[in-house]
Amino acid sequence: MKAFKMSGLALAAAFSVACPASGLAQQVARGDRPILGIVPTLKTGEFVWAPELSADGPSLAIVNLATQRLILFRNGVPIAASTISSGKDGYDTPTGVFTILQKAKEHYSRTYDNAPMPNMQRLTWKGIALHAGNLPGYPASHGCIRLPPKFSALLFGATNLGMTVVITRLSVAPDISPPPKLAASDAQAVPASLANAPYQWHADRGKGGIVSVVASTADQRAIVMRDGVEIGSAPVRYKGKLAMPVAYVLRARDSGGDHWLKLHYAGSGASMDAAADEAKNFDFPTVFRQQLVNILSPGSVVIVTPEPLKAGSPGSGLTVIETDEGAR
Repeated sequence: MKAFKMSGLALAAAFSVACPASGLAQQVARGDRPILGIVPTLKTGEFVWAPELSADGPSLAIVNLATQRLILFRNGVPIAASTISSGKDGYDTPTGVFTILQKAKEHYSRTYDNAPMPNMQRLTWKGIALHAGNLPGYPASHGCIRLPPKFSALLFGATNLGMTVVITRLSVAPDISPPPKLAASDAQAVPASLANAPYQWHADRGKGGIVSVVASTADQRAIVMRDGVEIGSAPVRYKGKLAMPVAYVLRARDSGGDHWLKLHYAGSGASMDAAADEAKNFDFPTVFRQQLVNILSPGSVVIVTPEPLKAGSPGSGLTVIETDEGAR
């Protein structure tokens, strides 16, 4: 952990023999207080940063609008947390599963009087981003997620284009999971009815970034995105009843196969879990699945959602399909 910020005062917390951690940072270093235990105690403008807790693996950021907190996971391990300020009334920050579309250390809003947005990480082409800004202790932005300046710089340096960002009003945590059936390497996982259905595949599109897959049970269609560009689509059928999105993140690929994390909601009686017989309920073209499996890499996300496949508006359940650069 490099720093823990309190009310504008940076408390040194470098993990080294020459400069031992102290206070809260020291508790994290000793393992006395895990990151998730610290999150509720953070005051406005505070953050905790401990990347050495998990040095390798894909990253995932989860933003909770109800608690005004952001938690950064790496390889499923929480390594950082911060207070935030999200959209105020009338400018609600949209909920859903997003990917980082663009990054800029120095950026200015095209919509709001050239307002500075340092360490900008764009989540939608319609103006929602993570960036440094004022944190008054309550939602106050025009929809973006404001971060403490120092934390925004640390986060900017730790993320990559295509990284998944979940924005929700419920508690979310990743857990080890079998692969989603849409990306399972086992050819027996797919029922027969759509096995030979036509599909679209254009692997030459995009710039070779992290792949995101979204399957809509409302539209009965799945699309594959890379660098904000659609590179594939296929019909899908989910026979169960899905109340909320199910999101999976590929954490590693090795001789033992693919290793996945699944995001779970908690609170309000809600769950991200799909039906227990998900394998039987899912149906999609066999060759499409094989093509998809071949281009997945650590950090790839697969989302199954009851929402339609369209760019959402504030308050929508999912906003991940963003292809037009009308950026602010």
